[in-house]
Amino acid sequence: MSQLFDHTDHSLYSNGMTFLRQPMVRDMTQIDTDVVVLGLPFDLATSGRPGARLGPDAIRRASVHLAWEAKKYPWTFSLWDKLSVSDAGDFTYPIGDPEYFTAQLELAAQQIISQGKALLGLGGDHFVTLPLLRAHHKIYGKMALIHFDAHTDTYSQGSRYDHGTMFYHAPMEGLISQEHSIQIGIRTEYNQENHGFGVIDAMQANDLSAQQMAEQIKSRVGDLPVYLTFDIDCLDPAFAPGTGTPVCGGLTSDKVLKILRALQGVNMIGMDVVEVSPAYDQSELTAIAAATIAHELLHLWAVKHRP
Repeated sequence: MSQLFDHTDHSLYSNGMTFLRQPMVRDMTQIDTDVVVLGLPFDLATSGRPGARLGPDAIRRASVHLAWEAKKYPWTFSLWDKLSVSDAGDFTYPIGDPEYFTAQLELAAQQIISQGKALLGLGGDHFVTLPLLRAHHKIYGKMALIHFDAHTDTYSQGSRYDHGTMFYHAPMEGLISQEHSIQIGIRTEYNQENHGFGVIDAMQANDLSAQQMAEQIKSRVGDLPVYLTFDIDCLDPAFAPGTGTPVCGGLTSDKVLKILRALQGVNMIGMDVVEVSPAYDQSELTAIAAATIAHELLHLWAVKHRP
């Protein structure tokens, strides 16, 4: 499996930009950091506007704006006193081959987390979460899902490779427990009668406080291992225009950051930020939001795993 990360031949970033200017992983069989960032430049499952394959690069570049702050306000500790992070570059695959991408990404992610490391994925369209869940399930068993999105992504009528079907397949495969999973920011149609996930829709989320939502989320997931996935279109297009399927009426960036900070204590074992499509971005608004959310997730992981 080490050939999956042969940076001499495949990495787009072996000598370039890394997330938060952290070091590049050279040998994926010997990882000496707590968290590994992996870019997922894939958008073959997109139903709306394409371009999310360029998301990892945009997020990395935007993260440079965040790297100067010794302590990220309002956190009271320096992240780098708690954990170490490295960047594995982008996972690459033969052009136009979603089957290869899906199978090999699962193996690559498993290679990382089987060493006791946490994985932060940077998408890429939201389909990438499915192979990541499969990899985490092999290590952690059935998980709870915390899912920020404008869409439930539980649609059964899509194809095998569709960024709207992952959370239809994941429960059926036994990867996640619906009764312990929750979706935040939903504001598009779904089958409410047979929907096994908890939902805080966007209208509710905009009316509730961050603390009230965090309490509902924590109550739902309990003490299960938690995978947190953040589709950037959970944010209102005013805060994240650069995405493939924008939907008005979403959350503010301020609200989202407050919710994430209030989730301290959840047993988060994996995370991703997806659906940044820089061709539709304005002044890097979306990329900066995604990089900031990813940065917050690292703090959230550190609080739990490196107290």
